[in-house]
Amino acid sequence: MMVQNPAGDPMAPAAMPIAYKIPQSVLVVIHTPALDVLLIQRSDAPDFWQSVTGSKDRSRERFHTTAAREVLEETGIDCRTGRPLAGELRDWHMENVYEIYPRWRHRYAPGVTRNIEHLFGLTVPQDTAVQLNPREHVAWRWLPWRDAAQACFSPSNAEAILCLPRWRVQESAP
Repeated sequence: MMVQNPAGDPMAPAAMPIAYKIPQSVLVVIHTPALDVLLIQRSDAPDFWQSVTGSKDRSRERFHTTAAREVLEETGIDCRTGRPLAGELRDWHMENVYEIYPRWRHRYAPGVTRNIEHLFGLTVPQDTAVQLNPREHVAWRWLPWRDAAQACFSPSNAEAILCLPRWRVQESAP
């Protein structure tokens, strides 16, 4: 298809810019007070069970904002500012740096091979409803924290879940 420039001359349309993922993401371990952990199954990799993850939409987006947005998008659980669960979304002040799986590198700019992942925990009531986004995830389950860690495909996700009892103790300390 040809278009015209302001002078009326034919020219090829401008190429659409490619929107690459930002290699800065969040991992949110959603759990109950009893330390049952929510895992969700990826739609594009059925053997992959994980916690909520997702990249920043903009480089200046705060990690806390990214975490709340991704939790809502992926599980239907609303912990955005001003909502009842907002105070339960806690920044663990930890980051993982990991090699992006080769199967997903095409989503990032050429040459990007590593991602920085910021960790959060979200405490929810035992009976919290889960509503998955079927484009991203096809199933969910609650597991005791040790079982959840074993079920994760990602070593960094498993490690974050294994830290959960320590974080709960720190959160409840005066």
